[in-house]
Amino acid sequence: MAKRGGFPGGMPGNMNNLMKQAQKMQKQMEETTKELESKEVTAAAGGGAVSVTVSGKKEVTKVEIDKEVVDPDDVEMLEDLIMAAVNEALRKMEDLSNQSMSKITGGLGGFGGGFPF
Repeated sequence: MAKRGGFPGGMPGNMNNLMKQAQKMQKQMEETTKELESKEVTAAAGGGAVSVTVSGKKEVTKVEIDKEVVDPDDVEMLEDLIMAAVNEALRKMEDLSNQSMSKITGGLGGFGGGFPF
């Protein structure tokens, strides 16, 4: 007759070990997230005419615009340069975040932004 309850083959010990590893990973992820929040990345567009700095919290913290690209008759170009620099800075920060988290998760997907389930 089959036993009821529990896990056959010593699973409780393995489950406890798995839980400890998960807790350790969670703590490492929290520490890495705090570290990332203190970092900044900068990206430029238009050959450096516009540069944007983004924090680890994915907030724009600085925008620098070369006076030579400020043309009242061509505001669209300036808008495009700013948008390109912001998007590139956000991509850089996302890459930095993914690299940092994959060191902890061993490349497992979904852990940086929460579990996928």
